[in-house]
Amino acid sequence: MNKIFVSIFLAVILVLGINKITDVIFYVEKPEKSAYQIASVNTAASTETNETSSNQTGSEDIMALFASTSAADGAKVFKKCAACHSIAQGGGNKIGPALWGVLGRQAGSVSDYKYSKAMTAHDKAWSFEEMNGFLTKPKDWVKGTKMSFAGLKKAKDRAAVILYMNEKTDNPLPVQ
Repeated sequence: MNKIFVSIFLAVILVLGINKITDVIFYVEKPEKSAYQIASVNTAASTETNETSSNQTGSEDIMALFASTSAADGAKVFKKCAACHSIAQGGGNKIGPALWGVLGRQAGSVSDYKYSKAMTAHDKAWSFEEMNGFLTKPKDWVKGTKMSFAGLKKAKDRAAVILYMNEKTDNPLPVQ
């Protein structure tokens, strides 16, 4: 039994001793800076700047895309929205508010729907540009909204849905 313990003890001492000796013999200094440089991304831009640039580029893009799409295309894309929203005149609220006449009205203004605090505080009218920004990614456009939809990534889909929603009102906004 003693021979086994001594053998294990000597093997451990031998491994650790060899490790220390090789560290001394083959000493390598650490470089001052890493060999692999990672480009850092500056994400600390202000929200106001992001909203302004999103509004400007979104408005130019969305207005230009109206010519290349139609409300009929928007009706197809709107099927993603129909699970939570009704768009028919006189249609009631579902999980989300009724969207008849949404373009041109104040955000968070359907009287019989309980909006999130963020949406009621949004205090903007639903213009083409505002709706485009919101449909891109609702949680980023109105921080704190309870709408869980991920958004429409394709600008052409957003333009088509906006045209479709603009038709579903008594007073459509002029498309220029």
